[in-house]
Amino acid sequence: MLQVAVLSGKGGTGKTVVTAALADILPGRLAFADCDVEAANLALLLSPREKKRVPFYGMKKARIREEACVSCGLCKAACRFHAISQDGGGTYRTDPIRCEGCAVCRDVCPERAIFLLEHQDGEILIAETERGPLVYAELCPGSGNSGLLVHEVKKAALKESEGRDLLLIDGPPGIGCPVISTLSGISAAVMVTEPGVAALHDLRRLVTVSSGFSLSHWVVINRADLHPGYTREIELFCEEKGIPVIGRIPFDPAVIHAVRDGVLVTRRDSPASRELANIGKRLAEGLLYVPG
Repeated sequence: MLQVAVLSGKGGTGKTVVTAALADILPGRLAFADCDVEAANLALLLSPREKKRVPFYGMKKARIREEACVSCGLCKAACRFHAISQDGGGTYRTDPIRCEGCAVCRDVCPERAIFLLEHQDGEILIAETERGPLVYAELCPGSGNSGLLVHEVKKAALKESEGRDLLLIDGPPGIGCPVISTLSGISAAVMVTEPGVAALHDLRRLVTVSSGFSLSHWVVINRADLHPGYTREIELFCEEKGIPVIGRIPFDPAVIHAVRDGVLVTRRDSPASRELANIGKRLAEGLLYVPG
């Protein structure tokens, strides 16, 4: 089964809109994963029916046994994350939002009053869409994204997608640990950018990172007609790196209206939807994608 991730060096380039369009127009039996777990918006466009929620436990958090604590304060002094405080009654407590699970407080405690406890950081949701299963995640307030959570989302998606032709992944923006986890094991990356200095800078960084993996690369330029000069700079960079540009989506108010209405862009005729259909065709051809 092919695994294709749609990525972007920065947020706001239209990555999720492109992913949802490909979900609607690519042929075959598909499955989907939203690895942008801090802003898992693919479900807003694919209208899934939720089937199951699975708790996700990230790093452990420190807890203090009040009955064993002698209020020596060594733990508070040793915590560089300011996760330990003393209340009005003199009792020491830990803050799970600030705690990084480093265990220094546990190691310095002379009474062995501190232990590490499993902490739920969010949930992995398994759902069904019109085109196939969708796996995504919701973080608890104050919890951060991690490569481990992305890995668990992908693992659940692979399990749900047995017998499917293609797993389409809406990846996180940037180049951090969640992106590394998304890139691991995939067949191809579609990088969505836009004509601008920040987008080009971050596209360069993303290409540098993704080049360390054995996969195919394609670039889609969104809102390509807003600044032809920067669009040309992106094209020259892609030529230099040998990366095909498979789409130049024009700025189109119909996209804004469709997203606002929660409708797939490809379900309404417009210049952008026609180019997205062409992108789907070029991507399928580039993957030598023959649905079973």
